[in-house]
Amino acid sequence: MSTQVVRVGIIGGGLMGRELASAIGRWFVLDGVAPLPVLVGVADPNPKALGWFHRIPSVEHLVDDYHQLLATDVDVIYAAVPHDLHDQVYCDVLAAGKDLLAEKPFGIDLTSAQRIVAACEKSGRFVRCSSEFPFFPGALRVYQTLQNGHLGELLEVNASFLHSSDLDLAKPINWKRQVRTCGEAGVMNDLGLHVVHLPFRAGLLPERVYAQLQNVVKTRPDGKGGMADCDTWDNATLTATLPNGVPMRLETKRLAPGQINSWSLEVIGTRGGVKFSTKQPKTLWTYQTAPEVGWVQTDLGHASVFPVATGGIFEFGFPDALLQMFASFLVERTGVLEDRFGCATPTEALLSHALWAAAMKSHETQQVENVT
Repeated sequence: MSTQVVRVGIIGGGLMGRELASAIGRWFVLDGVAPLPVLVGVADPNPKALGWFHRIPSVEHLVDDYHQLLATDVDVIYAAVPHDLHDQVYCDVLAAGKDLLAEKPFGIDLTSAQRIVAACEKSGRFVRCSSEFPFFPGALRVYQTLQNGHLGELLEVNASFLHSSDLDLAKPINWKRQVRTCGEAGVMNDLGLHVVHLPFRAGLLPERVYAQLQNVVKTRPDGKGGMADCDTWDNATLTATLPNGVPMRLETKRLAPGQINSWSLEVIGTRGGVKFSTKQPKTLWTYQTAPEVGWVQTDLGHASVFPVATGGIFEFGFPDALLQMFASFLVERTGVLEDRFGCATPTEALLSHALWAAAMKSHETQQVENVT
């Protein structure tokens, strides 16, 4: 039986576009994944960004207008564009009859996300949202522990995604630091879906939320000798409540001293606990109550949703997580994901927007708000 070839196009040739191209280039390390992605086209209005893809032999189309790419025979589009472009680009992809792996947050705000989800349902195309970090082995172990009920009654859930690069006040302004392009939710739009993807998949859906939002750095160099307004939220700390009363603490921060790019999840129950952070990618922590009480450290190997040629003794990293995520996307697209962990869904992305909208209202009212 021949392997199904999937012709892939990328809209947005920046950092994440290059990362996906790299994952496709490493596809041969996967064992037993039937779909074979081939990168055939890239669209980006920036000639410098587009020029990077000249090094990839399979690329047939390098265009500055994504409509030209949609007019080709690509099967799947990966779209990595600023948030204010999500609505138009994603809906155009769906209208062109292409399947879509879309970057978070899946629209600049709740209203935009609702339009995109409606377009997904109308089109009938296969659509998922990018969220790589739950594919780390440690994150998957946390999810499996939640699924098997070994923690007993849940007592608390803590999840975070922390950056520190914005502590450099000389860092020039970019689109993620302005409401018109990033969205009013700011850092929650930028990092939030990564934080809630796995909890949402495990059925941990907040009912109420109290939010503390910070806009600390209000101006940044504009790259032209002047200063520009930096009007998005830098840090967001959300104290949410699950329907059964369990507290859930969610943090998304661009100003987190000591952190470069750290994702973490901790779940505590009456019979134990489990936690993992990408800051220590080999380490899983489990809390035991018998025979002695305490946290136990376990070193993890290179275990993943889809087996790879990489030896189990080696560390797992972000490129591996992206490879696993895209494999999950393509396998689920063929209908054979079965019980393996899957990419974030449009519904989960929409739920995250509802949470951020409630958080912004909470910050304004200084009260607990319902998540609708």
